[in-house]
Amino acid sequence: MSSANVRLDPDAFKPAEARRLAQKISRPSLSYWQDASRRLRKNPRAMASFVILVGMLLFTIAGPWVWRVGPAVQDVDQISQPPTFGTAATALITEPRAPWPGVTAAPPAGDSANPLTAVTNLRLFEPATTQGIRLVWDPLPGVAAYVVYRNVYDPASGRALGLPLGETLDGEHVSYEDRLDLTPQRYWYSVVALNGDGVESGVHATLAVDTVRAVSADEAVARGWAQSSENLKAGDHIQLPRHPLGTDYLGRDLLARLMYGARVSMFIGVVAPALFILIGIVYGSAAGFIGGRADQALMRVADFVMALPFLLFMILLKIAFGIGPGESGIFPMLVALTLLSWPSPARLVRGQILQIREEGYIAASRLLGARTAYLVFRHMIPNTMGVILVALTFAVPSVIFTEAFLSFIGMGVSPPTPSWGSMCNEGIRTMLSHPHELIFPAAFISVTVLAFNLFGDGLRDALDVRMRGRE
Repeated sequence: MSSANVRLDPDAFKPAEARRLAQKISRPSLSYWQDASRRLRKNPRAMASFVILVGMLLFTIAGPWVWRVGPAVQDVDQISQPPTFGTAATALITEPRAPWPGVTAAPPAGDSANPLTAVTNLRLFEPATTQGIRLVWDPLPGVAAYVVYRNVYDPASGRALGLPLGETLDGEHVSYEDRLDLTPQRYWYSVVALNGDGVESGVHATLAVDTVRAVSADEAVARGWAQSSENLKAGDHIQLPRHPLGTDYLGRDLLARLMYGARVSMFIGVVAPALFILIGIVYGSAAGFIGGRADQALMRVADFVMALPFLLFMILLKIAFGIGPGESGIFPMLVALTLLSWPSPARLVRGQILQIREEGYIAASRLLGARTAYLVFRHMIPNTMGVILVALTFAVPSVIFTEAFLSFIGMGVSPPTPSWGSMCNEGIRTMLSHPHELIFPAAFISVTVLAFNLFGDGLRDALDVRMRGRE
């Protein structure tokens, strides 16, 4: 076939259309901090911890505005009361308490010098209230006196009779009034007869008494439970102030003390880390940037400070500031934590500065004539902020726990100033009988420390650029 007979299709020579595939952007352009914030929000444990910390902050700052109960106000009628989540406790209005002469009765005829029979007809003279319990019984022949015991448990089955309240003057006094630290609960009273030689008869009569909380009208007005005593009469009931988390051994509201105690614990837990981390940033940046022998000398000083015993240093500071036993040592605690805790963040920042100063953009800034202060505060420290923030979040719970420990052993915040540690110290005394006084402050310490640790762990993962490839 000849080439002259070949016919070409004109459409084969049309220019091809340019087909450009648009690049699909899989992730929007984000800065370092925007990307860290995005990854932090995707961490459920960190966000739950953040919500708890915000709630704790609101509890500390706004709580006293809502719950207007003073942390030092004592309610002697509600000492060591358990939490009341339902109806508030009530008190019976009674007449003002008057002196009681008691009851005397001549003993029956008989010449028994050693009575072996138990007291008979042990009874209440009037209804029992927290204002007083008046007991009456029948006399026995040949009795020189009677001894009255009180117990919070049934003294049956050979148990001890309890606390000896006192004894009567002679065998004719057949009554006794108990006004010793009464609370609304059940008591068991036992009466034992004594012969002329002061020997107990060996047998006793026991009476179980249920005590009702009572208060006079004038006392109710004086305590702020009622506005006027004119509308109150004997036999009425009034509501007492609520205590959702109960009261302590002095009748102080635990919820109010936890709120004000959180202010002390959180203040020390935030201010102290902010101070010693700031010192550590400056010290570590200077050591890392200067390098050489100056760096080694500065680090030896940091090693020496880390070797100092904190508790001994705390005792010396309390003596130096003239703070005696039983006084709160908040300021010495802040000074001790600041002076002895900065080496750890200083070494951390120094390591980061040693790594950053070898980067190319630092060398380029030097060639352009950047000064030392500009390099440190414009390039180096901002690039270590991620590590510094993580160190701060882990330092706060450590300091809170340290304050709680020092207050628990009596070296930190002392009563009556509330703090979570001092409240634990007070609550451990009544741990077996009233465990709520220890459980609540210990729970607040545990939840706060755990929330800070989990949030710090999530913040560390969010700021670590090496975690991007694991998503």
